[in-house]
This record gives sequence, structure tokens and C-alpha cells, in this order.
Amino acid sequence: MKAQRSATIGLITVICGFFLWQKIDANIINNFFLPPLADLQSSGQWYRIFTVGLMHDQTSDLPYHLAFNMLALHSLGTQIESILGKSKFLVIFFISLLAGSLTSAYFLPFNGYSIGASGAVFGLFGAILVIYKRYGADLKSTLITVGLNLVIGFTIPGIDWRAHVGGLLGGALAAKVLIHK
Repeated sequence: MKAQRSATIGLITVICGFFLWQKIDANIINNFFLPPLADLQSSGQWYRIFTVGLMHDQTSDLPYHLAFNMLALHSLGTQIESILGKSKFLVIFFISLLAGSLTSAYFLPFNGYSIGASGAVFGLFGAILVIYKRYGADLKSTLITVGLNLVIGFTIPGIDWRAHVGGLLGGALAAKVLIHK
């Protein structure tokens, strides 16, 4: 019998692979970061809505940005994937990334940019809240975790709270639609 491959582990592998690529060629970020919406429109580089999730902060020797995102992706992704299946998990992930990126691009200041998978990760938080509510699980600890992470995003400079909020709402909406089918 063939073993089922995990979409969560696949995403983590690809994102970490791009992080290593950034370590080798720091200029690659220039091709993948997310600029403000006006810049997306004028350049036609709409692919950046998705490639933003492949880039992570390289400003310190320790990859905190990548580590926190991948830890959350593994924790939430494996749960969602085991409950809803690989296809629905991937739909939620990419809708969350799309919603987070569009929200970020729309509200980014002139000459601002965004990087990271946290919009998609926040979407997984939104999805897990919808799933837990649907199945009667206790939401308290997850709500506290989401709340604390939102506060961090709003108070620490350089964290794109716009992507977090957009992703959270996108993931919750995607999960709500998918679990009622």
C-alpha cells in the first residue's frame, strides 16, 4: 500500500527550500516580495500574490520569521489536513494566502513591501476556529493564541498585520464554505 504524502510537509519543504535559496542568493527576494497594489497593477506581476509566501526575513542570523511560520504551519496544517483532507487543506491555505496578500497589497504604504507566509498561517488559524466551532471543541486557547498573535502584529514594527487580518478572514471563510459542502 502506498503511503499518503502530507501536503503540509510538502509546503514546509518548498518554503524552507526557498529560504535556503535566499541564503545563497539574497537578490532573489527582489523577484518575489509583495509590493503595494498600485505597483502590482502597473507591473502586471500578479504572481507575487503567491510568491510572497516563499520569502522570509533574513535580517538576523537566526531564522525566527521562518521558524515561527513553519511551526504554526505544521501544527495547524496537520490538524486541518487530517480533518478535511489534503485538497481542502490546500484550498484553505491558498485562499488564505490570496486574501492576506490582497489585503496587504491594498493597505501597504507607498514603497512598502511584504514577505512571508504568515497571511496563509493566520488563515489556518481562522480555519481551525471554524472547524473547532463546528465540531464543538473548546475555542478558548486558540482564541487567546490568535489574539496574542494579532497584538504582536499590531505592536511590533515590521510585522505585516494587514496580511494577518486578511488571511485570518480568508481562511475562516474558506473553511466555513468547505465544511458545509
